[in-house]
Amino acid sequence: MTWSEAEYLDCLRSERRSYAWVMWRHGGLTPEEAREAALDRYPYEPHDAPYRGLVCHDEAWHWAMLAIHGDQYMLEHPELAHPSPEYEALG
Repeated sequence: MTWSEAEYLDCLRSERRSYAWVMWRHGGLTPEEAREAALDRYPYEPHDAPYRGLVCHDEAWHWAMLAIHGDQYMLEHPELAHPSPEYEALG
């Protein structure tokens, strides 16, 4: 996928915000810790980086649940397999 810089930055902002929200609401992190975790999970990648933005192929919800509950979260916590209505409302 080819991203314009504006599209890429918009995606990063959105995914970081969503990831931080999940880490705060479900992961027990403080808001500051959640923002730092989001920056770590969604680092800026230069325009010529191979597979730039690949992390955006799954929702932030999925990546956060993996970080919180591990690889088996969908089996061990089937109620978390899909994003919550609160998460969806983040837009």
